[in-house]
Amino acid sequence: MKRAILFFTIGLCAIFSCKTENKNIEFSGREIDKVLGEMTELMVHDVTNPPLAMRFFSYTCLAGYQVMASHDSTLPRISEHLNGYPSFEKINFTNSDPQLAAIIAMMEVSKKIQPSGKRMELWEKNYLDSCAALGLSSKIIENSRAIGASVAKNMLAYAKADRYNTLSNFPRYTPEKKEGFWYPTPPGYFPAVEPYFSKIRNYTLAEKDIPAFAIIPPKPYSTDQRSEFYTLANQVFSAGKKQDEQKIAAFWDCNPFALSSNGHLLIAMKKISPGAHWMGISAIACAKKKLDFGHSMLVRAVLSVSMQDAFWVCWLEKYHSNRIRPETAIRKLIDPTWKPFLQTPPFPEYPSGHSTVSSTAAVILTHFMGENFSYVDTVETRYGIEARSFKSFNQAAEEASISRFYGGIHFMDGITSGQSQGKKLGNHILKKLNLL
Repeated sequence: MKRAILFFTIGLCAIFSCKTENKNIEFSGREIDKVLGEMTELMVHDVTNPPLAMRFFSYTCLAGYQVMASHDSTLPRISEHLNGYPSFEKINFTNSDPQLAAIIAMMEVSKKIQPSGKRMELWEKNYLDSCAALGLSSKIIENSRAIGASVAKNMLAYAKADRYNTLSNFPRYTPEKKEGFWYPTPPGYFPAVEPYFSKIRNYTLAEKDIPAFAIIPPKPYSTDQRSEFYTLANQVFSAGKKQDEQKIAAFWDCNPFALSSNGHLLIAMKKISPGAHWMGISAIACAKKKLDFGHSMLVRAVLSVSMQDAFWVCWLEKYHSNRIRPETAIRKLIDPTWKPFLQTPPFPEYPSGHSTVSSTAAVILTHFMGENFSYVDTVETRYGIEARSFKSFNQAAEEASISRFYGGIHFMDGITSGQSQGKKLGNHILKKLNLL
């Protein structure tokens, strides 16, 4: 443990600029990445489902941004435009560090809202010990901790009021055994994930706004080989056989529920969610853009809120259309032995969640970073996934979307409809938050 703490301290020294004359520390946006990276590790450990992961990220990032926006009046007041956002008392920043307070607020939300949050508690202790070792006074640390804890408490109350904790009161979701309807798939045959997610409060959509994000109904299920649906199924059956297509599918897999067969055992593979992948991309972009701490926090807050709402609108349609997955349809209509390249996630097909969420994320990041922002995506190299280069966020979103087709888990109309929905939502959010 002593060696781990030593390395932790060395890491902080490498990216902090210490002002020895008054023992202040200049925090960079990299510190935000560290908290979000630890959150991601907790999600992998807990097998957190994709919509819930974004719920965790969004409240955590909002807590950090609430601190920074209270300190810096030049930052956009996005909270004024979020549904049900609570009021916060004016913060006295005397003898405190606002950036450290923001980091603490994030850690405090994470450790209370995530199932394995106790692990964040130890991480937070090591973090603050390292700050003290670098010369930050105990008074500044304690005052910053008090600010962060106070903001986190109010943010957790906001989270509790979104009604997520009431979803367990709904009847247990039972898949309908009707032709063309979704049904659990091998190898895990997991039950439906978050069938009532659209019952919770969203961030940016009024009731009158929701119809604008409705998408055309999916092509109706049919066993007729001349039908549009059969054509869609046959397209999936024929796709994903080239090596470059499989590399794209594997890169964007992001399936926390993936299992590996080892004899008679099914072993969970460590994979992050689609939202966690895009949060990682935002870290790469903020660092390349050299954004200061406050604006790095702004990007994470807007991006996480946007992706949370993207899951909200996507899940609303998923459990409305309740469409069959390609794996089930192809085995019935074309080849009973067929397996997709990727494992099928446990929820209905239409539209593609990765297409909706990635398209929204691309709109948001393009707004902050600009068109044709090239970068190298190294987010999942620690899980053995080779890095890929992209010329823009839109290119990445396009690839993330088509990866689901190559992987055999989505029909093409589910992908294109998700893209349309996501782009529309991203632009709505930028206008709603008064960022355009």
